[in-house]
Amino acid sequence: METNKDRLAVKAANTDYPIIDQLKERWSPRVFGEQVPSEQELRQIFEAARWAASSMNEQPWRFMVTVKGTEAYQKVFDCLSGFNQMWVKSPILVFAAYKKEFDSGKENFHALYDLGSAVAAMSIQAQDLGIAMHQMAGVDWRKAHEVFEVPEGYHVATALAIGYYTDEIASLPENLQQSETAPRTRKPQEDFVFTGNWGEGF
Repeated sequence: METNKDRLAVKAANTDYPIIDQLKERWSPRVFGEQVPSEQELRQIFEAARWAASSMNEQPWRFMVTVKGTEAYQKVFDCLSGFNQMWVKSPILVFAAYKKEFDSGKENFHALYDLGSAVAAMSIQAQDLGIAMHQMAGVDWRKAHEVFEVPEGYHVATALAIGYYTDEIASLPENLQQSETAPRTRKPQEDFVFTGNWGEGF
C-alpha cells in the first residue's frame, strides 16, 4: 500500500552534491490531500520554528493558523491574490508575520530574515512528517492587518498553505498541472557562491 511518504521521491531534486532527503524531496505543490494534519504534527512543525536562529534571540516570528472550513480560514483566503485563490484548497492556511522592532524600540533589521529562517525550519520538519508547505508572497497584507487586527509594529509578510502531498492534480488549471509535473530546476552554484571579488566563482 502506497503511503504519503512514498510519493515524496516523485519530484526529488537532481542535486549536484549530496544533501539530506528532507531538502532533496521538499517542493511546493499546489494540490494537497484533504486530510487535516493532526494537532501533534502542527505542534511539531511550529516547534521547529520555535528553535530557529534569530538575531539577539528575539524570535520575531508570529503565525496565524487557520483550518479549512472555519471563518478564520476564509478570512486568510480572502486576503490572497487572485492567482493564489485560483488553486489554494489546502487544509491549513497560515499567515506568517514578524515584529519589526526590538523591545527597546530599535529597528530589528534582521526580523524578516529571521522569519524566513523559522519558516525554512518549519518546511524541513514538515517534510520529515510527509507534509508539504507552499509559501505565498501574493498577500494583501494591509487587508490582513485589518481583518485580523494585527497590532502596530508587526507586519504580515507571507501566507503558507500546509497539507499532505497528493498526486491528484486534475482540479488545477492545465497550466498549473504542467508545473506540478515539470522537472525541478535551480541555478548552478557558480551563479551565487563567490570567492574573492563579487562574481568570482567559488
